[in-house]
Amino acid sequence: MSEKTLSDIQREVDEYISQFKEGYFSPLALMARMSEEVGELAREVNHFYGEKPKKADEADNSVEMELGDILFILSCFANSLNIDLTEAHNKVMHKFATRDANRWTKKITEQ
Repeated sequence: MSEKTLSDIQREVDEYISQFKEGYFSPLALMARMSEEVGELAREVNHFYGEKPKKADEADNSVEMELGDILFILSCFANSLNIDLTEAHNKVMHKFATRDANRWTKKITEQ
């Protein structure tokens, strides 16, 4: 499978959601769904990297699947508000490159 851009992902999610009469959930409902998915990611990270093993009857989820769920909900959220995630990403990276340019200790690279 070829690599997808954020625009490709947003378009694919929109094509999927557009086939249903209900369309996108409200921003408040999407925020609740996002929080729910982040909680599920936290649970998986705790099972995999933490001290809390899964119960025998717990679903066989993964960090990868939970991140995928978050990306889907994030795309729904952005699409519902007409936000281009690529543009949002570019703005955030500019912020980090300027405001936080000297916040962290950079690695020394050999020339």
